[in-house]
Amino acid sequence: MTRRNFQTAQRSPAGLRRMLTGVAGLALLTQPLAAQEAPAGFAWETPPSLNFYGAPGLIDMPSAEMLPDAQFAPSLSYFAGQGRVNLQAQALPWMTLAFRYTGIRNGNPNQLLFGFNTYYDRNFDVRFRLWEEGRYRPAVAVGLQDFAGTGLFGSEYIVATKTFEPEALPGRLKVTAGLGWGRFGSQGAIATLGTRGSFTAGDTGGELSTDQWFRGDVAPFAGVEWTHGKWGVKAEYSSDAYELETGSAQVFERRSSFNFGVEYQASRQLRLGAYYLYGSEFGVTAQIQMNPRHPATKMQVPAPTPVVPRSTWAPEEALWSEAWAESRSARVKARDLLAEALKQDGLILESVTLEGTRAEARIRNTRYGSESLALGRTARAMARTLPPSVETFRIVPTARGLGLGAVELRRSDLEALEFTPEAADALWAVTGVQDAGVASAEALVSEELYPSFSSSISPYASPSYFDPSVPFRIDLGVDLKAGYSPAPGWHIGGTIRQRFWGNVADGRPGNSRLQPVRTDAREYAQYDTTLNQLYVERRWKPGHNLYARASAGYFESMFGGLSGEVLWKPVNSALGLGLELNYVRQRDFEQRLGFQDYDVLTGHASAYLELPKSYLLQVDAGRYLAGDLGATVSLTRTFNNGWRLGGFFTLTDVSAEDFGEGSFDKGITLTVPVAWLLGQPSRNGYGLTIRPTQRDGGQRVSVPGRLYGQVREAHRRSLEQQRARFWE
Repeated sequence: MTRRNFQTAQRSPAGLRRMLTGVAGLALLTQPLAAQEAPAGFAWETPPSLNFYGAPGLIDMPSAEMLPDAQFAPSLSYFAGQGRVNLQAQALPWMTLAFRYTGIRNGNPNQLLFGFNTYYDRNFDVRFRLWEEGRYRPAVAVGLQDFAGTGLFGSEYIVATKTFEPEALPGRLKVTAGLGWGRFGSQGAIATLGTRGSFTAGDTGGELSTDQWFRGDVAPFAGVEWTHGKWGVKAEYSSDAYELETGSAQVFERRSSFNFGVEYQASRQLRLGAYYLYGSEFGVTAQIQMNPRHPATKMQVPAPTPVVPRSTWAPEEALWSEAWAESRSARVKARDLLAEALKQDGLILESVTLEGTRAEARIRNTRYGSESLALGRTARAMARTLPPSVETFRIVPTARGLGLGAVELRRSDLEALEFTPEAADALWAVTGVQDAGVASAEALVSEELYPSFSSSISPYASPSYFDPSVPFRIDLGVDLKAGYSPAPGWHIGGTIRQRFWGNVADGRPGNSRLQPVRTDAREYAQYDTTLNQLYVERRWKPGHNLYARASAGYFESMFGGLSGEVLWKPVNSALGLGLELNYVRQRDFEQRLGFQDYDVLTGHASAYLELPKSYLLQVDAGRYLAGDLGATVSLTRTFNNGWRLGGFFTLTDVSAEDFGEGSFDKGITLTVPVAWLLGQPSRNGYGLTIRPTQRDGGQRVSVPGRLYGQVREAHRRSLEQQRARFWE
């Protein structure tokens, strides 16, 4: 049996129940997703079902199937005192990534399981499709299970799956067979390939177990799955001996290698299963299938106003005169008409520069998650309100007064192409994207925009994951936010946080060898009313393709100080480069106005590269909060409706021993837009970062208002990917 880092804090047997109860709340999220019930005859094209490890497969064994591209599939499974929370994501059509959190209840009255009543384990999987299923050939996939965790569930496999639709049997029959190593090679081995490496207790975990991959005993596994309508039946031969669980842990008795199960597709997103496993145990699963491309509810956006060609309402040549542009009162009237038209679409006119044949409108988008949609609404409003002589529209999206990019198009193209079959592609072909520059001195600023004051009250949830005694903790309360903008580019923001309920303060104390920049979260959670943020920010454009930010104040609950950032990002380039420098001091635990003694100079040089299929590769190299030097690599996929799914890892000069559990920082990020859930336009979203463990190495200060994310949204690649939304 291979293992590493089994020396963690005390665990309680009730923890497994809390884990399953807490995560079971995921099922509640499927209620709006499942609002559309199946029609008579059930004609849904359902994705592959999942196994007990959360991967496409049979019961315990994997199959060679892949989920639909971008599918996100959380699942719960339980049998014989073992609970698994699985998060599966189809990162690419041919690659699946997964994270798993497992609780194993000890059944040995004479010996604790690695010293604990219930042992919890975290691990990652990756699987690749070698080729798709054809008319005669099966689909084939290769997988690495627990390839960067403790190694407790370490397995590798090669598997093939073939689908049949026999005339004599209604429904669909899938046949799967494969070879497994590690856990999947521990029962009924037919060969041995080399020597499989092993881990020893006390290792920090988290490193790639390359000395194990496809080595040691090899065993076959196989199974069948028959589906018809909402129902499915599974049977398999398992090659997992469950040596730990049936041995020293005494979790259950393995009497057979055959498993059987029945599954029911309760809705398009929810699948339930019940099973009889290993001749002695019963188990259950709940599988949730979500895809960013399929909204939970239909988006309810008011229909845009059609573009009326000028020839229909300004037929006389005299109406096309440019003389109006010489009159300030005429320009002010045009500004006010445009501002009112934009207001009806939930957009704010920052300023407008008007000439006889050109107009530049700087807008603030506070409603739509898509900048392309906001640009389309703005262009329609300009066509509806500006004098006929204005032929060229230049639209500049802004954020806190900073111009992000400029889109230039001809009014005549807008009038001619609205109802053409390929309107989005046709208009994009004649549209230019340029650097925003600075607003003209002749610009008419919208009245009463500056100075401006805003405030809001919103609920917050601050989760804490993977405490050994209680795997999931959370604090709940409200944030009272206020903002003041005295002039374009300037902003003062603050947040007072009031906690109403929570148990993060009861978590385990930190035990870091490094400066405790994150592991003392327990101490920061002891106070109910805190000053979460209070800062002043200045944004400006120092030059062509350049953006700058300077900030000072309390940036987050743990750190405050000074921060400066410069970003080089051409609007038509996939590459962006940034430089950030921060001098910060650690805040007092009560999070009022005081600081502790620890201060640090931290900063990073960053490179951003936009890849095909809406992927963003980001590399940040520099100095982190604990003084360690290294780099963070992240890969994030952004969907047109606002979903973001990604992963990251950080390597620094801190050794695995000094870093502690996990060896290095890594995790998964997920953002679900509110608009996707509610069907109402919104720029807000629910963000989630899942780390196997929170340590102090590789940690950055959380500075509000970093530039790249907002700037990128108004540049060519992002706009092009959402060009169809221009006409919504």
